[in-house]
Amino acid sequence: MTIPAAAVETQATRRPRVHRAWWVAAVILGALVAAAGFRSSTGALLEPLETEFGWSRATTSGAVTANLVIYGLTAPFAAALMERFGLRRVVSVALVLVAVGSGLTTVMTAPWQLWLLWGVFVGVGAGAMALVLGAIVANRWFVESRRGLVTGVFSAAGAAGQLVFLPGIAALAAGPGWRYAALVVTGAALLLVPLVLFVVRDRPADLGLRPLGAQPGEPLDEPATRHTGSQVGPAALAVRTLRESARSRTFWILFGTFWICGWSTNGLIGTHFIPAAHDHGMPQTTAASLLALVGVFDLVGTIASGWLTDKVDPRLLLCAYYGFRGLALLFVPALLGPDIHPNLFIFIVFYGLDWVATVPPTIALCRRHFGVARSGVVFGWVFAAHMVGAGVAASYAGWVRQSTGDYFTAWLTAGGLCLFAALACLAITKSPDRGSWSTEGEESEVGAVA
Repeated sequence: MTIPAAAVETQATRRPRVHRAWWVAAVILGALVAAAGFRSSTGALLEPLETEFGWSRATTSGAVTANLVIYGLTAPFAAALMERFGLRRVVSVALVLVAVGSGLTTVMTAPWQLWLLWGVFVGVGAGAMALVLGAIVANRWFVESRRGLVTGVFSAAGAAGQLVFLPGIAALAAGPGWRYAALVVTGAALLLVPLVLFVVRDRPADLGLRPLGAQPGEPLDEPATRHTGSQVGPAALAVRTLRESARSRTFWILFGTFWICGWSTNGLIGTHFIPAAHDHGMPQTTAASLLALVGVFDLVGTIASGWLTDKVDPRLLLCAYYGFRGLALLFVPALLGPDIHPNLFIFIVFYGLDWVATVPPTIALCRRHFGVARSGVVFGWVFAAHMVGAGVAASYAGWVRQSTGDYFTAWLTAGGLCLFAALACLAITKSPDRGSWSTEGEESEVGAVA
């Protein structure tokens, strides 16, 4: 509920040293890190699960596919749920789902249980805290000139989760066992629930504040940040937004290129890099450390991408990111071996810088073409494509490995798709397509950037 005007003026005279937006952003960042932690653990747990239960690579890869697809498809509906029920409720429930899903894997005995826990529980919980959450928080709590950098920081949270959890998960899986790794994520998720309930608020106006960077004379709550369809059901809002956005060619380009982004990151590298490196004689813990190093450089690359998005045409950034990523993937088969050599290290650094650098410019284009209010749900659908692409790639690469004995064809396929995505980004128009946004009272960003 919005605070009355008299109370607002009183609070305005006692402005805190640190704007509440930073505290909200810090807690949301922690939630994103926790969600990414278990998501990133799947690559390190494939072989331990196969060894203990005798499951095939196709079975474990299929469970990862279910996780990624459900994770992605949850995002647009989670964005609509946040519009209807608020950030605190949705994020708190999501953290509990991740904790329950990861904790119950310690007592599973059959493949269907892996699919249920990894796919449904963790998929839905992590999907509700996907990059869409960061986009919504940035839109509500920060002014336009700061959103690119903030979304870059949120995007890097996935890499931070990988960085924080993956080496420990691999060490626990190789030592006391993979169950300990699952329990670490369970504990981290549960510890965040009270923080979310205590710190996070849905909008600055709920506390009598303006978004960070707003001038004193500006209204507390921009009408453009509220979706005019917020009174309808979350599912109806998500579906209606998809139907309206689908009239835009730009939507389908963003949808398709982000599908390829998911294929080449979470689906291939995130799921299969560790077992692929192990196929070439590299110890699993060493491969996990390399993948964590990707996370280190992704922190730098994604935050830098957010900063660049505020200054450079996001279409050109996407073209460059996808193009360089495609070229890098084509060289992977020649780089893997039992030891870490300079060329492999260069690949890790380069791929880390490019890992999810695509996210800030993609979010910026969603805001530009579909308006600030709808951009959260629109990006939710684009992000769904990302994770569906990742899910398809996880199963495809597992099938390639099982049928041919190596991942060679999988690497070449991903490289070719990324080069195609680079060219597709150049077809995005600078101004919104006719009919791509039409909500009454809502403005796109083109007036500010064109």
